[in-house]
Amino acid sequence: MASEKSKVENSVIVKRLWAFIKPYRSRAYMALLAMALTAATQPLLGKAIELLLDKGFKNKVEFSLWWIPGVLISIFILRGIGTFATAYLNNWVISRVLNDLRGRMFDRLLRLPVARFHEESTGKIINTVIGDVRQVVDMINSVFVAFVRDTLVVIGLLAALLYLNWQLTLVAIVVVPLTAIIVRTTTGRLRRLNRENQRVTAEMTQVVEEAARGHQVIRVFSGERYERQRFATRSEALRGFSQRTTVAFAATAPVTQIATSLALSAVVVFAIRSDMTVGEFTNFITMMLMLLTPLKSLAEVNGPMQRGIAAAETVFEMIDSPVEEDTGTRELARAKGHLMFENVTFRYPNAASPALQNVSLEIYPGQTVALVGTSGGGKSTFVNLATRFYDPQDGRILLDGVPYPELRLSSLRAQLAMVSQNVVLFDDTLAANIAYGAERIDYERLAAAVKAAHLTDVVARLPEGVEAMIGENGMRLSGGQRQRVAIARAIYKDAPILILDEATSALDNESERAVQAALDALMAGRTTIVIAHRLSTIEGADRIVVMEHGRIVEQGTHAELLARGGSYANLYRLQFAQAVAEEGAK
Repeated sequence: MASEKSKVENSVIVKRLWAFIKPYRSRAYMALLAMALTAATQPLLGKAIELLLDKGFKNKVEFSLWWIPGVLISIFILRGIGTFATAYLNNWVISRVLNDLRGRMFDRLLRLPVARFHEESTGKIINTVIGDVRQVVDMINSVFVAFVRDTLVVIGLLAALLYLNWQLTLVAIVVVPLTAIIVRTTTGRLRRLNRENQRVTAEMTQVVEEAARGHQVIRVFSGERYERQRFATRSEALRGFSQRTTVAFAATAPVTQIATSLALSAVVVFAIRSDMTVGEFTNFITMMLMLLTPLKSLAEVNGPMQRGIAAAETVFEMIDSPVEEDTGTRELARAKGHLMFENVTFRYPNAASPALQNVSLEIYPGQTVALVGTSGGGKSTFVNLATRFYDPQDGRILLDGVPYPELRLSSLRAQLAMVSQNVVLFDDTLAANIAYGAERIDYERLAAAVKAAHLTDVVARLPEGVEAMIGENGMRLSGGQRQRVAIARAIYKDAPILILDEATSALDNESERAVQAALDALMAGRTTIVIAHRLSTIEGADRIVVMEHGRIVEQGTHAELLARGGSYANLYRLQFAQAVAEEGAK
């Protein structure tokens, strides 16, 4: 049953891969013709040798000697043309299939639900998009070139052998079913080994990615030995898989060769007893020996084929992954910013308790609402639902009276700008990072955003100004400068709803005051949701919402909550006492 299932899976994968090749099938067919031309030269060469021996090695040569170089050179010219055309056309098709596969995967990557990135390691995703796709096209290359070409060679040589002497050919072809049995026997083991190889390769990619990203932490905390052990463990596992894979299909070659030698011995004995001429016998033996190379290649192609099939399973699993649900049909030109949570409950997958439980909150247009509370209270989950990174299990969320599911995702997110404490910048110019998402950069708007975010001095110090490359995740900027770039990005977008998650957390006191003033101006007339741990930064909010264990425990203005003497007042007193203690320590 397992082998039947494997065959079904293979056929499905082959059909799906053909769908990617189909747009380029004219070139693929031309490559097939080129392979057929190459394959045809094999029996032609054998026939030429037969005629040379029978008609040339006599006292009287029956043809002009010029025919010898003419025929041989012509055969090898045809072979050269076929070989070159095969390589060129095959690469033309394969390179485009590779681009199409990667394009489809990257498009799916951009549309995967946020939960997928929490469940799956970055290393596995990178390895799938880069490494696994490469293995798939390598498999197509192996199959399309090695398998098809060698199959054509085998068919051509067998046809010539049958024409020359069908009785001897029946003795010779005992090698073919034996080779097929060997390939079938090793297929299942190779598939299992290659799946494990993929998993460990993804883990190794993750180790390397984390080592590069966390190089400072590794050095400061002397983690070099630990990282070497992590890498060595996976490297050794890959070596083991490689060794077992090699043993699994390398054993096929000597078995095939031994079977061929037995068939060859039998053919020689029978040929001596027959009335074959020297030329016919030499031609027959030559073509039999020519069969050895393509048969060996066909046996060995099973290894890369199973690697490719295993990789294709991972690639198509990602291509078929469900994307964010976007069932909405309604568009908003520019929202007023009236956001409403109605009895919203949300639980993360495999979580013991809800992250939000029966939360109702109405945020009016232009209002600034601050979310405060201890860690795990539900503040970040509230933002994840407001941005529709997740959908609630119960209750509903509305924007300007329209339920979220009725809005197109693109329309909803066009109304949002976000500044997170974990700033994400791209290895591009400063201008491209600030105007991120815009099809064309408006430099007047860009200059206004730079000024509002107090980045003017930063731009002045860069040799290329706003066209300066800022490095991976803005590594050429300080932490405070990176935070201000994220704020400038939000200012540039000019969305009606702002989400500020500790937007000034990485700034020094002087920069914080300057940027806070810019944020105050930006927040005017916009609906703003602020997540804050330092309560001093949100004293002027229209409303402060205190969250604990996924519930709203109190809400009101700063003065109202202090007067009430509840959770907010306790948090404020603790922070105030801590601030006084720190000031006294200085």
